Amino acid sequence: MITPESKILGLIPARGGSKGIPGKNVIPLQGRPLIDYTIKCAIRSSSLDRVIVSTDDEKIASVSSECGAEVPFLRPEEISADTSGALEVIQHAVQTLVDLEQWRADYIVYLQPTSPFRTEASINKAIEKLLSSEADSLVSVIPVPHQYSPISQMIIEDQFLKPLHKNVPQIYRRQDKPVTYVRNGPVILVTRYDTIMTKNSLYGDIVLPFEMSLSESLDIDSPEDLLLAEWQLARRANGLSA
Repeated sequence: MITPESKILGLIPARGGSKGIPGKNVIPLQGRPLIDYTIKCAIRSSSLDRVIVSTDDEKIASVSSECGAEVPFLRPEEISADTSGALEVIQHAVQTLVDLEQWRADYIVYLQPTSPFRTEASINKAIEKLLSSEADSLVSVIPVPHQYSPISQMIIEDQFLKPLHKNVPQIYRRQDKPVTYVRNGPVILVTRYDTIMTKNSLYGDIVLPFEMSLSESLDIDSPEDLLLAEWQLARRANGLSA
C-alpha cells in the first residue's frame, strides 16, 4: 500500500561489458548517449523520487552523471557479468542505498537503457497500476503477432511440417486465435521491496501485465537495432510517425 512516505526508486542498470555492441550503453544515438534517453525520461516522470544508474564502469558512471542521474556507488564486478541477473542487481542497489544513506526504496522501477522510446507517461501509468493493486510486481508486455501464436507454430518431423501442439485443434483465422503476450525486454518493470528483498524474487507470485505499443518497445541489442532506432528518430524529427 502506498503512503505519502513511500519511496519510489528509478533504477537503470548499465554494465560496461556489452558484447553485441561494444560500449552500447553510451553509444551515440542521434548525437546523444543511448543511456541519456532513459535517464531523461525517468527524470521527467512525476512518480520517481530518485533516478540512479547501477554500473561497474567509470565511463558510464561519468556520462550518466552528466546526463542528470545519480551514481552513488559502483556495482561490484561479481554481479556485472553478462550472466548476472536483474534480481541481484536490484538487491545490491536497494541494500547499498540502505547501507550508505539509510534510504529504503518501497518500490523499484527497473528501466533498461537499451529501450530509448519508452515515455514518462508509460512509466507513470505502470507505477500507478501496481500501486493500486495487491500484485507483487508489474511487467511490460506486447501481444504476439498472430502468425507467431503458439497455436500456429510447427515443427519439421521426418522432413514434413507438423503442428507443434498435436492434440490442439488447428485455428487458421486470425480473429479466432487466442491473444498471447511476451515481455518486451521488459521495457518497464515495477516491483516491491518485499518482492525483491523478502521473497527473493524479481516478479513474485502475482504479476500484473502492462501492455505497451510496439513503438515504445524497441530493445537495442544489435547493430541492426541501432540503425532502426536512428531511422525512427530521424522520422520523428521530420514530423513522421515511427
